[in-house]
Amino acid sequence: MEEQWITSVGIDIGTSTTKMIVSRLRLKRTSSAVSIPRYEIVERQLVYASPMYTTPLIGRDELHADGVWEIIMAEYQRAGIRPAELKTGAVIITGETANKRNAREIVQRLAERSGDFVVAAAGADLEGLLAGRGAGADMRSMHVKGAVANLDIGGGTANVVIFRRGQPIKTVTFHVGGRLIELDTMGRVTAVSPSIRPWLTSRGYWIDQGQLISFEALAGICQDMSRCMLDYVAGGDLPREEYDPALRELLVDVGGKGAGGNGQPLIEEWMVSGGIGLLMELPKPTTMAEVAAYGDIGPLLAHEIKDAMALHYDIAMGKPNQTVRATVIGAGMQSTEISGATIYLDALSTLPIRNLPVYRLDELTDVIFANQDALTDRVTGSMRVCAGLYDKEASIPFALAVRGMKGISYSSVQRLAAAICRGYLDYFAQAEVLVVVCEHDMAQALGQSLRKLLEKRLSIICIDQITVMHGDYIDLGEPLPGMLLPVMIKTLVFQPAPELDGSEGG
Repeated sequence: MEEQWITSVGIDIGTSTTKMIVSRLRLKRTSSAVSIPRYEIVERQLVYASPMYTTPLIGRDELHADGVWEIIMAEYQRAGIRPAELKTGAVIITGETANKRNAREIVQRLAERSGDFVVAAAGADLEGLLAGRGAGADMRSMHVKGAVANLDIGGGTANVVIFRRGQPIKTVTFHVGGRLIELDTMGRVTAVSPSIRPWLTSRGYWIDQGQLISFEALAGICQDMSRCMLDYVAGGDLPREEYDPALRELLVDVGGKGAGGNGQPLIEEWMVSGGIGLLMELPKPTTMAEVAAYGDIGPLLAHEIKDAMALHYDIAMGKPNQTVRATVIGAGMQSTEISGATIYLDALSTLPIRNLPVYRLDELTDVIFANQDALTDRVTGSMRVCAGLYDKEASIPFALAVRGMKGISYSSVQRLAAAICRGYLDYFAQAEVLVVVCEHDMAQALGQSLRKLLEKRLSIICIDQITVMHGDYIDLGEPLPGMLLPVMIKTLVFQPAPELDGSEGG
């Protein structure tokens, strides 16, 4: 079959809202008739977008599993599809919902009910990455010289990801969002989030529930919050101490993976997704009633960020492909490949493995033949990004994909193994298994080199002749006779179509 259409669904279970989209994907075969079938997505059509539902919770710290499933099943019915028709899709739990105490249980239950879907819980950094890809910042970075940042700003946080040449190089999360301060149309404060109080205090703002606040005072707070965040994102290699000291209260994580400093290139273009990105497209509020249209500061914060970007920074403003639905995944194509006979496996008991996220190393040809320090720095920098994206407590946090390297010498393989070991042990000390996916025939040599360096600290799965992209998910099956390993590659697809409808505060 040279061409086929499939139906795909993407479900985002977020902090405040749950939403779903259904897409039709046209696949075209790109492999020869005598090889394992491989398809490329050549057309995608958004056929249904659900309303925004309030994410069902039990209390404040537990997801309502049955409530989530009822929403999904009801939306399947409204979309006119049957679960049996779905060959592929994704369910992603994002925002604070990913930290709920039963989030892992929900992920497992959804995986069991959803067949070959990608099912994952995304922390703030991975959520920011997904939003950046949904907004198109990764593809945009392939067409500019500098870096492109996407700021995904919702109700409680701003998740920032910076791309260069399509690769995520930095992530950072701020306590910036539309629902951090809630108020009524008269300007009376109805709630102040505990997460923003330290920053407010450090900047000399004293706001309490029940207090009346003026439009001007609220605008000043939003301006200050916007500049504090944007100065940091735009700051390039300024030393950390040159930022506003109050910034530390605005950062969710100051552990060294933030956007400023540490070799970050200057931002050439940035864009805003999330509820705040959508509110930027609406008229700027001029009265307190307009500010509080959604019961929070979202509309005002959106336009203070927009104005600050235009007035104070020499950075181009890009338009995201998606705003409020940027983290909803139109999950896509799956293909099965067989890793070659030179694989290295000493973790057979862990197979099969499902829904393992892939991080693909940038091209290393320019440093693999240089000095070891340059190679180690490059690989360690990627591991630092991975530490923000993936679960550092997981026994198998992710699969590391090695791009290119065709025909490299054994000594170069050993240098690569040393760099991988150094970075992986530095950032994933709790891991029990290291999974490496090579594009070319080198898995056995690399696996043996890793085994020698790691001794008995980790088990190793090293496979080759598999081409994956950054952001794919893979399933690893049980070995076939002849030490062949089936690998299911699941490619996430992001919908480039404009918003269908809807509005959402902060």
